[in-house]
Amino acid sequence: MSVLVTGGAGYIGSHMVHELVEAGEDVVVVDNLSTGFRWAVPGDAALVVGDAGNERLVSDLIRERGIDAIIHFAGSIVVPDSITDPLGYYLNNTVTSRALIASAVATGVKHFIFSSTAAVYGMPEQNPVFEDARLAPISPYGTSKMMTELMLRDAAHAHDFNFVALRYFNVAGADPRGRVGQSTSNATHLIKVACQAALGQRPHLEVYGTDYPTPDGTCIRDYIHVTDLVRAHARALSYLRAGGGSDMLNCGYGRGASVLEVIDAVKKACRADFAVRMADRRPGDPAALVAGANRIRDLLGWVPELDDLDVIVAHALAWEQHLDGLKKAS
Repeated sequence: MSVLVTGGAGYIGSHMVHELVEAGEDVVVVDNLSTGFRWAVPGDAALVVGDAGNERLVSDLIRERGIDAIIHFAGSIVVPDSITDPLGYYLNNTVTSRALIASAVATGVKHFIFSSTAAVYGMPEQNPVFEDARLAPISPYGTSKMMTELMLRDAAHAHDFNFVALRYFNVAGADPRGRVGQSTSNATHLIKVACQAALGQRPHLEVYGTDYPTPDGTCIRDYIHVTDLVRAHARALSYLRAGGGSDMLNCGYGRGASVLEVIDAVKKACRADFAVRMADRRPGDPAALVAGANRIRDLLGWVPELDDLDVIVAHALAWEQHLDGLKKAS
């Protein structure tokens, strides 16, 4: 049995590939390298440079490599970009996912794990938000992911095919062993951007909105370490292979940190100050977004090991220092 990982040269996907290889899995990565990196894929995994939406390519790989499971990370993830380029997001996320699901069904792949998002909830009416909350995405990014969830649900009803869709909250941090991390130059993740500001790579950090109905006026998010996240995927794979049914699960810790708390954690980790500017709210930012995280623990037996903001920040900062050293050396 082999596992196909789409987007396996990217941030989360590369962490997943390392986790699978260490578990003894035979891994095939499909990535077009638009935002991923060849060096991020461990040598024990096969890298095929191509599009996850290429049905012929994917179907041939499934047959040739005996693939029994697909873990689908490939896609576009920047919410503001999705607002200015909605059709691009529906093409790269929804249309690609439809083709990938079709390849899985046509070739008899029975297990599918999908990288979804808490953005499917939009502006939740209460926090923590649980899986049975109303889906009301407010960006094309969130809608593109919701549409893929619906396609998976319908495909599972019609075919011998089960899936787990994992709804990520705010993924952050880097591999504790320093092998991979968030490496795209235009990343918008708060913790990465704050670390870059701390290292002098950005002149300042902007805080978007200080008048939210939260204790310090800034947005609250549920930050989950990328290593805990990929281990949730590994648990989902075991669950499906053992005959588990289709489900959609939140991936978070069940508690949040504010923007200002994250900034303080980064300043503490780097033992330095950096410029912070207050700016207006961005359209579509919920005041708080925290996972109702009981179901994933109960169903998959997933137990987070890195549930600590200081640990997440320390690993993210170490990775940024590593990248900074590489840039200076070159």
